[in-house]
Amino acid sequence: MIDRPGVDGRLKVLEAVTDAALARLDLDKVLATLVAQVLELFGVDTAAVLLHDRESGVLVATAAAGIEEEVWQGVRVPVGAGFAGRVAAYRQPMILDRVDPTTVVNSLLWEKHIQVLLGVPMLVGDQVMGVLHIGSFSQRRFTTEDTELLRLVADRLALAVRAELASSERAAATALQRSLLPGRLPKVAGLEFAARYVAGRDTGVGGDWYDVFALPGERIGVVIGDVAGSGLNAAVIMGRLRSALRAYALEYSDPGEVLGKLDRKATHFEHHAMATIGYMVVDASGERALLSNAGHPPPVVAGPNQPAEFLDVPVDPPIGFGLATTGRRSREVTLPPGGLIVFYTDGLVESREQLLDDGMARLREAVTVDSAEGVCAHVMSTMIGTRPAADDIALLTVRRTAAA
Repeated sequence: MIDRPGVDGRLKVLEAVTDAALARLDLDKVLATLVAQVLELFGVDTAAVLLHDRESGVLVATAAAGIEEEVWQGVRVPVGAGFAGRVAAYRQPMILDRVDPTTVVNSLLWEKHIQVLLGVPMLVGDQVMGVLHIGSFSQRRFTTEDTELLRLVADRLALAVRAELASSERAAATALQRSLLPGRLPKVAGLEFAARYVAGRDTGVGGDWYDVFALPGERIGVVIGDVAGSGLNAAVIMGRLRSALRAYALEYSDPGEVLGKLDRKATHFEHHAMATIGYMVVDASGERALLSNAGHPPPVVAGPNQPAEFLDVPVDPPIGFGLATTGRRSREVTLPPGGLIVFYTDGLVESREQLLDDGMARLREAVTVDSAEGVCAHVMSTMIGTRPAADDIALLTVRRTAAA
């Protein structure tokens, strides 16, 4: 066993962390390959990578060589606790020459009689992606050069982890979004539905959604919503809110009461989450509807003898944080034959290039009496045109064709 890599070892480490072949591997294989190389190149007995789970605030053993049980047993170390936890919390390399229950959280390390540990944080900017540490069953002195070389490996791993997480989150958010948006809008006598969903150029998939579903008594539920934030977290919250709203809609006929129940649920279980939602219930005739608005942009209504205008509906606070202390209101809406109502999320009318008021005015002018599909197509052509939207967009049009 050698004490430290030396010049030849340094070159091998540099080759290992810049190996172009690693770019063709998935994250698990990259981690496994590099910890095995670290074990050999540094002449140590153990090497491990613990990745930072931001939601729970813990480090999770993800790859290991020498003590593979760390991964198999799902070792978790709170940030700030024990050796690896302190490396993550202080964001500085650490050398530990006494491994026992007073200095480490992971019992495997002292049960295997590791004598000395060197750990470095895996950083991308100021974000901690995890911790890389190596250990020896015999006493040895880790040098400054050892530390710097291990940081090279940690930097390479941190970049690989961030790239993989970003890619995985995008893929998961996209799959979740697609699974939750209606694949096919219902066919209802006397009503037409059409919709669009477009992911944002800057934000990607987020928490925007629309929904149309049948309710008892030949009623139809219509939803437009926007969860604050973007990415996988917003999509997950959106999915939970969508499912809960559907469940409450089966129990309560008044949209305001449904959104009140949803607000209570979100406030209690979805901490730090907020969403704007418009929820409308259309009766069996298709002529009358009840609408409740939780902080969402007002829908646009138009009819054969009625120019497009924003619906004057009471706007209650958004869902989350228990803001609607005085209850939520519903307003009756009348749809004459040929009349339509257009719901949308703010990505359609907000952008860096135009003021919100200008975007709202453009939308009102873009809504003309046509088929539901024709309205959606014309609105998207007018509002988006040949430039991709910066934020994600949901658009839903409901048109009454005739009395049911």
